[in-house]
Amino acid sequence: MANFSIRPHNSPFLSHPTNHPIFHSVSSTRFISHHRLLRLSLRVCCSIKEKENVKRNEDISPVLSGLRVDASERSGSVSKSENDLSSGHENDEAGSDLNWPPWRNVPDRYKLIGTTALAFVICNMDKVNLSVAIIPMSHQFGWNSSVAGLVQSSFFWGYALSQLPGGWLAKIFGGRKVLEIGVLTWSLATALVPFLAGYMPGLIFSRILVGIGEGVSPSAATDLIARTIPLQERSRAVAFVFGGLSVGSVSGLLLSPSLIQNFGWESVFYIFGFLGIAWFAGFQFLDGQPAGPLKSILVVESESESDSVLLKKKSTTPFKLQQLPAALKEVPWRAFLEYPPVWAMIYVHFCGSWGHYTCLSWLPTYFSEELNLNLTEAAWVSILPPLASIFVTSIASQLADNLISNGVDTTTVRKICQTIAFVSPAVCMTLSSVDLGLPPWEVVGILTSGLALSSFALSGLYCTHQDMSPEYASVLLGITNTVGAIPGIVGVALTGFLLDSTHSWSISLFAPSIFFYLTGTIVWLVFASSKPKTFSKNE
Repeated sequence: MANFSIRPHNSPFLSHPTNHPIFHSVSSTRFISHHRLLRLSLRVCCSIKEKENVKRNEDISPVLSGLRVDASERSGSVSKSENDLSSGHENDEAGSDLNWPPWRNVPDRYKLIGTTALAFVICNMDKVNLSVAIIPMSHQFGWNSSVAGLVQSSFFWGYALSQLPGGWLAKIFGGRKVLEIGVLTWSLATALVPFLAGYMPGLIFSRILVGIGEGVSPSAATDLIARTIPLQERSRAVAFVFGGLSVGSVSGLLLSPSLIQNFGWESVFYIFGFLGIAWFAGFQFLDGQPAGPLKSILVVESESESDSVLLKKKSTTPFKLQQLPAALKEVPWRAFLEYPPVWAMIYVHFCGSWGHYTCLSWLPTYFSEELNLNLTEAAWVSILPPLASIFVTSIASQLADNLISNGVDTTTVRKICQTIAFVSPAVCMTLSSVDLGLPPWEVVGILTSGLALSSFALSGLYCTHQDMSPEYASVLLGITNTVGAIPGIVGVALTGFLLDSTHSWSISLFAPSIFFYLTGTIVWLVFASSKPKTFSKNE
């Protein structure tokens, strides 16, 4: 029992009997009881106040972020807040133990963005590794250019077929689950390539699986970003995640030659496949990611007095398979097909993909066989176009935004950017296909410049879906992207067939791309439009 020493000599309210031990004991007990009661009252008040603040913040935050929080998530947040308050002193005692690993205290949404971007890096590494490995594989198995083109194009069979289904699966089961399965699928299929390389049907099937796994990933990542990232951070999140594709192309083309020369062509499939499997295992331990289907409200910025306008309130109940036919019927498919600018987007997407996919698959071989560069040099110069595209993209986006901010019509801006994206590579490919007696490195520089400038399409075609209809932008992108994947199937294989028939890179690789670039430019200038369009089934 505590013993308080009270000095009453200078106090008129206390007399000498207060020095008695009993008085000390009673006073001490009353003081301690009063102190405990005060602490309990403060804790109760703080707890009630904390609950009120949490509830008020959660009532506001779903509107700001465009997401709906269900009752279970709210109760979980309150419980978490109470646990954090009650265990605060324990965390202080833990000290430096909580600072390891270094990313422990990083917000969950940043962990999500980082891991998803890493998945996209691995995605393109597994896409481009075959474009380098196809050279020694063709020598070992005696494949001609037609067979090599068939093997490379098989990836796009699965990629094209999985575009729209990937979006539906992400809506039904949630983006996290679809992304996990997609990464695991393409990683296992990549690791199986060396075992199936001698059996053509098995090899083609494995590359189709790689295409399916990578095809569902963009929709899965979009679902995760929409449900997890606040509205004011989503643009940066999308740029960071999908920027992993360019990093993956550069990394794959840099690492593949040295791995092939030191450990054989099989090593790129084993190592890159293992990276995806390791990512899948590590992703299971990442906290704070939603696993269920999307529950959200669609909110867009408005120039009116209100900061945001509710366009469409979606159901908060989990999506069921029985609801899929009805959901598909709600999409105004006929209105899409009756609108000429939609057909312009479809054809232009097809034209751009023809040049992109054929060059992505055949440029390393072109540099090796036509320009007489060795495998390492061919792979190194193949990374120059994606590297240059990173800088061109930043310039193009700033130019487009500045023009629109200064009052230039949005459709005009989109037409300017897309024209640059198509005319530039067409001119550079024409210069490369004509025998001007240029040294190899000048040809490389010309092709790099043209393909880098094609990145202006990100400020042209790829912005028109959102300009035309924010509500159906994802559906429109799914339509054009599905058609845009066809050149990966037909174009890559046809290039190999024409190369065997004509033995001319100008005819097999460059001439078809030039044709589609020029005709796509004409169609875009005549029919493209970025004016908002309200699609309905009655139109």
